[in-house]
Amino acid sequence: MSPQRSNRSNLIEGTLRCLERLPPERITARAIAEESGANLASIAYHFDSKDNLVTYAVIEGLDRWLAEIAGGLDALESHEPRARFRRAAEVMETTRHTGLAKNFLGALAKAQHEPRIRDALASGYARTRPRVASLLGLGSDGPGQDAGGLILALFHGLLFQELLDPALAIEGDRMQEAQTRLLTVLPQPRGETRHDFLGQMDNA
Repeated sequence: MSPQRSNRSNLIEGTLRCLERLPPERITARAIAEESGANLASIAYHFDSKDNLVTYAVIEGLDRWLAEIAGGLDALESHEPRARFRRAAEVMETTRHTGLAKNFLGALAKAQHEPRIRDALASGYARTRPRVASLLGLGSDGPGQDAGGLILALFHGLLFQELLDPALAIEGDRMQEAQTRLLTVLPQPRGETRHDFLGQMDNA
């Protein structure tokens, strides 16, 4: 591995540690450089700016979070979407990455004005949708990947609400009851096969 690639990796790892222990306003270029054992100039060399570096670290952190959830599903024998979704929700309840979530929200806000940040996040979503669909047994076709996108929207939406007020969290039995309510008010059309996320969960 070249020294440049190693230095880039060190910057990512250092930023991830900063995300876990520092509030967003204290994640400065200097703090990242000190945590990474790198010099300030290396941030601009590899990522152009501190904000770009934070975005790439956030994407890496989200990938690792998804890997934690996947690891929690390894021992699950059932391949039914409902059972896998329930287990994934349980794993998410025991893994909290608040700093990562806060900086993800900040990156989304910056993406409206920074094309590089927007492209990096969009690429991350495009890569993650099929992974989520496969993880939950939703299928690899178009509707399955779209269902993966809906799951991500659910996960991130609830995550952001919880950042505002922990009382807004929907977990455990409440998650199951909310899912049941959605399935009740959005019934399957007569004579038609549902290919959306709710249909796949209902058929599990």
